[in-house]
Amino acid sequence: MHLTAQEERILAGEEGPGRQKAIELLVALGDIYGAERLIPIASAQVSGASFKTIGDAGIKFLEDFSEHAKVTVRSSLNPLGLDLRRWRSMGVEEDFHTKQARIVAAYRKLGVEPLYSCTPYLAGNRPRQGAHIAWAESSATVFANSVLGARTNREGGPSALAAGIIGKTAEYGLHLEENRKPKVMIDLGPVPEGLAPLAGYLVGKIAGRRVPLVRNVRFSEDEHKSFGAAMAATGAVSMYAYSGPMSRSRVDVSDVEERVALSRQEMIRCAEDLSGDGHWDLVAIGCPHCSAPELRRMARFLKGRTPTKESDVWFCTSRKVFASCPEEVGVLRRFGKVLCDTCMVVAPVERIYKRTASDSGKAMVYLPTLGKQRASFRPTMQLLEAISR
Repeated sequence: MHLTAQEERILAGEEGPGRQKAIELLVALGDIYGAERLIPIASAQVSGASFKTIGDAGIKFLEDFSEHAKVTVRSSLNPLGLDLRRWRSMGVEEDFHTKQARIVAAYRKLGVEPLYSCTPYLAGNRPRQGAHIAWAESSATVFANSVLGARTNREGGPSALAAGIIGKTAEYGLHLEENRKPKVMIDLGPVPEGLAPLAGYLVGKIAGRRVPLVRNVRFSEDEHKSFGAAMAATGAVSMYAYSGPMSRSRVDVSDVEERVALSRQEMIRCAEDLSGDGHWDLVAIGCPHCSAPELRRMARFLKGRTPTKESDVWFCTSRKVFASCPEEVGVLRRFGKVLCDTCMVVAPVERIYKRTASDSGKAMVYLPTLGKQRASFRPTMQLLEAISR
């Protein structure tokens, strides 16, 4: 890699050990992937915020790093393993809370913005089209590349943090135009209501590591959010191109090597396969975090209905969205917990629950693994009908 004179000084340790460690990580990644240089970024988004996912070793790494470094560009943080204000009501143990608090303190010292959300673009960190960023959350990466038109690779937590500290990232992968061209074209059949997450679930399996072009997309922004999140979970997709009302530009299809049709019937079969047995300890909505329009739609449906109380219910969102919807939060709280800062994937759900139902394709991948749950998929409206009468 070619480094500027200032970057060489940082690498030599002239700006302190924290910045030196950060640029060493970025240069190592750049060398691995054949990058020629580092490029400035508009923002970073850092994963590795829950004690459940990073453990004691992660705490030590962050506390050591925070002694010598601070971020220099806007950098926001992924969900924690608990709601900072309502963690006791979640059944979180004191030891977990104590260790989570150390993680929060380390990131605060590093200067990372405490959004605690997997949807930073709904909570204030929304990049402009064409901006180079360094984001780690897989669902946010897909949304930023595909819907917002920003440019980022799927960073790891440490590399996103390093990029935030230096204000730059290595120029490779999806930062380069030639790597953003689709390799597989997927003709999407009519998507049944509520099954956009499972359309993404299936697209991810088809695409694998390739950038797909998905044709005939008729999604709202919220549906794009859940569609891309599932795709990133079942494949290693960090970007999809698409044709439809929200598409930003004409797509170069010169590198497409395969064409696949994904039918309505396949999506319905996938829903049936993931439906589980209908018995749940927990109903969890908000993976990725709910938007304000989603909270409003759910509150409108539930207003005037009564809770069934057959299972616990979590509605997960960012604290900024939570604050913008006080009336809707009041309605939803009659039916369950409206949680901020966390979600069912990175919280220690396995300590209390064994069977969880969700409307998230991403959750169908991670609840059985990270959460040790017997997971069941239902469209949002079916879940709302199940928790109310």
